[in-house]
Amino acid sequence: MKKLFCLFLTIIMIMGSLCGCGTQEDGNDKGGKGDNVPVVLNEVAHSIFYAPMYVAIEEGYFAKEGIDLTLVTGFGADKTMTALLTGEADIGFMGSESTIYTYKEGASDHAVNFAQLTQRAGNFLVSREPIDDFGWDMLKGKNVLGGRAGGMPEMVFEYILKKNGIDPAADLAIDQSIDFGSTAAAFSGGQADFTVEFEPHATSLEAKGDGYVVASLGKDSGYVPYTAFSAKKSYIEQNPDIIQSFTNALQKGMDYVRSHSPEEIAKVIAPQFEETDLATITTIVERYAAQDTWKSDLIFEEDSFTLLQNILEEAGELDGRVPYADLVDTTYAQKAAGKSK
Repeated sequence: MKKLFCLFLTIIMIMGSLCGCGTQEDGNDKGGKGDNVPVVLNEVAHSIFYAPMYVAIEEGYFAKEGIDLTLVTGFGADKTMTALLTGEADIGFMGSESTIYTYKEGASDHAVNFAQLTQRAGNFLVSREPIDDFGWDMLKGKNVLGGRAGGMPEMVFEYILKKNGIDPAADLAIDQSIDFGSTAAAFSGGQADFTVEFEPHATSLEAKGDGYVVASLGKDSGYVPYTAFSAKKSYIEQNPDIIQSFTNALQKGMDYVRSHSPEEIAKVIAPQFEETDLATITTIVERYAAQDTWKSDLIFEEDSFTLLQNILEEAGELDGRVPYADLVDTTYAQKAAGKSK
């Protein structure tokens, strides 16, 4: 993982030498539809797990805050972080462990987290056969399709295993060779005994009879700062009004999700998931709501950041702590939370 981020930073420095400070200046000079300012948001994945963000889009909260939002899916935190640091995106949405990695590698204009969206893991353990009384010790000696080394899905999975006295390296075989988004298809094709899946893949496997959800990583891991919004330090300093407006819109989405039923939420975000029927979207929203996935506000607390670093250390991905004050700015989330009351 560290080698991978070193490569990203090398690419970024090369682009910087060719383009100078052009991307930052472009961010200040952009024009949008009418008086709205264009903002490019790169999300790590497109998932119902991030329902409050899609509510904010579909309910027009970003537009009302003066933002002309363009949403791009990065398909991986490494790709999302690269887009952010190279100026292809103004704001990145991913696991905040990526901001720690790039900070540790010495990025001069590092990413700063300004809003936390989810407080639970969003993936589920899927078995090939139904299991009524699942226990994590049932994974001993089994083959499991896991996630990318150093990414939150895999680290939370290993965190749960260790909490249950299971050695991720010795007690089971975790396959990390399959790309994100392809594990469900591999599982349907007969690979492994279990797979760790986000929605809608977990529910889709159940619908096809190819798998059965037996555990929620979100419930069993406890509260963790799973995903957050970040921007380069320079972008935040140069565009505080944009960051505030963006955060205000997100808070409105959070408020909607916490004050409406899964059925109402599903109807609002359905245009974002045209390939998924409304009943399935509703089921998934219910599943996430039941495990208290979404925070009531967007404030990334220091205790959560400490827990994140604990998980990174246990996974062998962090060899020294980084300062909360350097990587988290709660100014905008606090103001947005105050406005929403």
